[in-house]
Amino acid sequence: MRRKQAEIATDPVAFEAFYRRHVDEVTRFLARRVDDPHTVADLVAEVFVAVLDSAHTYRAGLGSEIAWLYGVARNTPSAERRRAFRESRLADRLNGRRLLDSDALVRLEERIDAESHARRAFEAMAELPEGERAVIELVALDQLTVPEAAQALGIRQRTARVRLHRARRALRAVPFVMGGTTR
Repeated sequence: MRRKQAEIATDPVAFEAFYRRHVDEVTRFLARRVDDPHTVADLVAEVFVAVLDSAHTYRAGLGSEIAWLYGVARNTPSAERRRAFRESRLADRLNGRRLLDSDALVRLEERIDAESHARRAFEAMAELPEGERAVIELVALDQLTVPEAAQALGIRQRTARVRLHRARRALRAVPFVMGGTTR
């Protein structure tokens, strides 16, 4: 599988198949974290560029393609925030965006609306320590298994389970239902 995964960096047909297989999941992942359709579109593109650069790092024995892909995607919004902060506020951000046609904009707005409950959950989790928040995001919101979340975060499964337990315990008083299990 590692050879197959590395092929996406050099074979346009393999990359297109990989992209088509995962673009919706990556878009949902990012729409849960960002509420601007232009930024979501830019971040999705950045994730797949990063995939081309890091395809050689995928190890099938450590977890699924989607867990690896979420690990790549997880860094993209924070990298985007750092980039945007370094650039001048409005002018540079507007110049750096590609224009979306109206259909694409409507689809992204619908996706963002559909993920509004997840953004509220992110707000509720903002007070959790980073390690606990990262695990519960991947398990409860992104529907990864605990082993997949551990892979995406580069931590041991046992560590992921402990962090997930602590996060769930801290969030019991929050008035929303946390989905997901410790599959």
